[in-house]
Amino acid sequence: MTYESAKVPNVITIDGPSGSGKGTLAARLAVHYGYNLLDSGALYRLLGLKAKQVGLFHEGAFRGNVIPTEQLANLALTLDIQFIPDADRQLLVLLDGHDVTQVIRTEQTGHLASQVAVIPEVRDALLQRQRDFAVQPGLIADGRDMGTVVFPDAPAKIYLTASANARAERRVKQLQNMAIDANIDNILSDIVARDRRDMERAIAPLKPADDALIVDSSSKGIDEVLAELIRYIDLHV
Repeated sequence: MTYESAKVPNVITIDGPSGSGKGTLAARLAVHYGYNLLDSGALYRLLGLKAKQVGLFHEGAFRGNVIPTEQLANLALTLDIQFIPDADRQLLVLLDGHDVTQVIRTEQTGHLASQVAVIPEVRDALLQRQRDFAVQPGLIADGRDMGTVVFPDAPAKIYLTASANARAERRVKQLQNMAIDANIDNILSDIVARDRRDMERAIAPLKPADDALIVDSSSKGIDEVLAELIRYIDLHV
């Protein structure tokens, strides 16, 4: 099923930089509306993990340095993926029915993802795979180019942002709650550098859609932002 032929008006896109709260809010909105959920940022990690499982990688690299482009593209189109908000309204990620929520966040999986993400045929296949998530009763699509590239005709588009300092402070608290030491200066530097890369990249740069609601969550709590988004969505969907 292609995006053009799918008659699914209820697509809600949430774009924005890393650490702005997109993931948490997308999960809560999916629970609130009973919609399907897409975490587009996880797709390349899931593809990298699956490619490793089926033997397309050897010791973290393509066998013989030969990129199996066709196999990877086909794999991207057929990935069995589910994104499920759990009881705490966080995100549970299933690959072939198995919980890989933590596995896909590892450095090793990130390395695999970086290798498949630069292949044009894979990017094209995953673009279609993302659009295939748009089924009834509706979809919450979380990413960086959901409203500008993947679902440009979505009736409700949100661009969630926050200052780099606010996002760095949130990340530090998150790591501290996991008993992980964190240096806020290093984290802030990483966030600023990542923002620059995302905004200046040639393909699908990070930016709000022309018709998106822009919300700055720097000084707002999660419940306050959630209420604001629901009011907006209810007027547009």
